[in-house]
Amino acid sequence: MIDLAAYARDGFAVLPDFATAAECEALKARAAEMVAGFQPGAAPTAFSTLDQAHARDRYFRESGGAIRFFVEEKAASQLNKIGHALHDLDPVFDRFSRQPRLAALAGELGLKAPLLLQSMYLFKQPHVGAEVGWHQDATFLRTDPPSVTGFWIALDDADRDNGCLTALPGAHRGPLWQWFGYQDGDLVTRTLDATPWPAVEPVALEVRRGALIVLHGLLPHASTANRSPRPRHAYSLHLIDGRADYPDDNWLQRPDLPLRGFA
Repeated sequence: MIDLAAYARDGFAVLPDFATAAECEALKARAAEMVAGFQPGAAPTAFSTLDQAHARDRYFRESGGAIRFFVEEKAASQLNKIGHALHDLDPVFDRFSRQPRLAALAGELGLKAPLLLQSMYLFKQPHVGAEVGWHQDATFLRTDPPSVTGFWIALDDADRDNGCLTALPGAHRGPLWQWFGYQDGDLVTRTLDATPWPAVEPVALEVRRGALIVLHGLLPHASTANRSPRPRHAYSLHLIDGRADYPDDNWLQRPDLPLRGFA
């Protein structure tokens, strides 16, 4: 059961023990199988939230309706993430993503017509897992009105040392700071509001394996690099409300794979 009052106040909510150890291990095992079959090629696409250089690659641009592998920018032999349609194209992630408890949670959050838009398996590898800069998910997944909501599930214990999430509590009540999407055929970032992030103390969201963190789409959040010897795997799912408009200048387009809800 989510504390809706705390979620409205902070812009995030932590649900401990949402996923069982067996569910976490099943997702990790399936990801390992997929990685074993991955052939990186001569020039794999690196994913970096700091410069968005991956936005130039067709491999990334067409990943909204596919399962694609992205490597670390500064450690190309290590994977950064798998995205962005695991929940539709892989049966293991499909079953987990469409379980009744997640559907019920979406309902509690007020998503009347939830659509599962994006999924990511996040590696945060030991010693090399990169920092993820401060951002709002609504920068990258825009609807009118805003509706994107993130479900972030810890598949390993996550703490300050291995790069847990960090958030600015209450800052989701501010504006959308940046816009990322297609403009004249290119993927670009535009600044919509140049004011600094709100001067609130960041909160490190340290959680045990199996916890689910709900993230409001306008909540500024980030994660530090993993300099520890421990992995910090996580599975992230982003939902939108099907009643809202999803502009065709969003980066994530799925012309051959219509969005589905929990059915």
